[in-house]
Amino acid sequence: MKVLVADDDPGSLLVARAAVERAGHHCVTAADGDEAWALYLEHQPDVVVTDWMMPGMDGLALCRAIRARDADLYTYIVLLTSQGSRNDVLAGLEAGADDYVTKPLDPFILHARLLVALRVTTLHADLAHYRKVLSQQARTDPLTGLHNRLKLSEDLEQLHARSQRYTEEYCLAMCDVDNFKSYNDIYGHQAGDLALRAVAVALVDAARKSDGVYRYGGEEFLLVLPNQSQLAAKAFVERALACVRDLDITHSGDPMGQLTLSAGIAAFSASHRSDPETLLGKADAALYAAKAAGRNRVELAV
Repeated sequence: MKVLVADDDPGSLLVARAAVERAGHHCVTAADGDEAWALYLEHQPDVVVTDWMMPGMDGLALCRAIRARDADLYTYIVLLTSQGSRNDVLAGLEAGADDYVTKPLDPFILHARLLVALRVTTLHADLAHYRKVLSQQARTDPLTGLHNRLKLSEDLEQLHARSQRYTEEYCLAMCDVDNFKSYNDIYGHQAGDLALRAVAVALVDAARKSDGVYRYGGEEFLLVLPNQSQLAAKAFVERALACVRDLDITHSGDPMGQLTLSAGIAAFSASHRSDPETLLGKADAALYAAKAAGRNRVELAV
């Protein structure tokens, strides 16, 4: 672990440092509270061992500052104090300390506290990892590996706010696999799943790094195209549809004899400042227009 020790008493600081290093941990030291806070921000230690009474920021203030940060990993705090009354102990714990050690410092006691700290910080690190994995899973479509509608809502909200603020354009392209029900009926749902995965890969390969590709639902995909005019978006989506045709997935139930996409595009611009939900509705209406016009094509929202 990385351990930050803060104490304005040089003797106590040396004892604490020796105990930390003897336990096999990396030690960073500070001679006052302000230096401790600066070193904490720089090194992000796993454990902070801090004196209560120090020049500048005292131990309680340091505890509160650490707990006020929105950090991914948990910092275990041990408060060193010569004030051993129950009220003082409660004040330290309420300020955010996990444990306390009275002075003069006993190296054995500190070593024992560090063993507890290792278990606690390891547990918090594991929990943070699992939370991250679960968060990613909640935002990922399990079939195609694309982002899902939850992630779309989050990303679209940010893009819309940024585009409004800086008067930037963006487009939404709603794409749908043509005659997909008949494809499933003819070839089976397993083949349908493989086809959807192949379409997802083709759309991702066609997109720019700044573009977003999402599975909107069923056989529908949504392309989010930042800094793109409607005409430029149409040219891009037509290329994406060509990439899907180049997969050459046989579909005997389609007049083209192969799997194709239709798409509808809606744009946010200085003259058309619709909210995201309205844009999604317009893109969906344009998609239906493309279907009505014969499929395997791109239509622009009015």
